[in-house]
Amino acid sequence: MKITLLGLSLLLIISCKKENHKNIQNESSKDSLTAKNDSTQSNRTPQNIDEIKKEFAVLNEKLLAKKLDSTSYNYNCEELEGDVHFYYENKKLKMVKHFFADSHFSSVTKYYVKNDQVFFIFKDDTLWQFDGGTPEKPITKDSINQQRIYLQNSNAIQCLEKNFTIRSVGKNVDPETVPNKKGNCDVKELMKTYQNILKNKDKKDKIMCL
Repeated sequence: MKITLLGLSLLLIISCKKENHKNIQNESSKDSLTAKNDSTQSNRTPQNIDEIKKEFAVLNEKLLAKKLDSTSYNYNCEELEGDVHFYYENKKLKMVKHFFADSHFSSVTKYYVKNDQVFFIFKDDTLWQFDGGTPEKPITKDSINQQRIYLQNSNAIQCLEKNFTIRSVGKNVDPETVPNKKGNCDVKELMKTYQNILKNKDKKDKIMCL
C-alpha cells in the first residue's frame, strides 16, 4: 500500500512541476534586470549592458501584457518531454521559450531577440528530490540554478548566476534576495539548441528530438 501511495505521490509531484513551468511567467520587474520603462527608439540591436536592460524591460512589459502573437510545438525525445513557444511582434521574432523535463529535472530557457539576434538569455534549472515526510505526504526539495546572460553579436559579455533551495514545507528564502554572482555560462551549447529550435519552428507534427 505504501509503495502504491509513494508512486501516486511521485506522479502528482512530477505533474505539478511540469505545470508550474508551463505557466511560468516572464521575469517580473523585480528581476535583476529591472530598468526604467522607457521605450527604446533605436532599431539597432542593443550593444551594451544598459541597452540590453532597457530592451529587456520594454519587451518584457509586452510579454506580460500579452501583446505579442505566439506559436508553439511539442517534442518527445527518449525520456525527455519538451515544448517551445515563439513570440512575435509584427511578424518579427521577439522571444523563444524552451521547456523540457524528465522525472527529477526540469529546465526553462528564454531567448530574447531583436533583429534576429539573441541579446539576452534567462535559464532556470530545477533538480528536485524527496526530502523526508511520509509516503502519504512526502516533502520535496528543489535545488534551483538560474543564469542571466547578456550577449553582443551572439557572444556573452556578462553572465550572472544564482543558486537557492526551495522546500515544499517550511520557510524558504525569497529568490529575489539571493545575490547574483558572476559566472561562466556555456553560451555555445545554448545557442546550438536555439538554432535547432529554429530549424523545427515551421513543422506541424510533433517533433521527436530537437
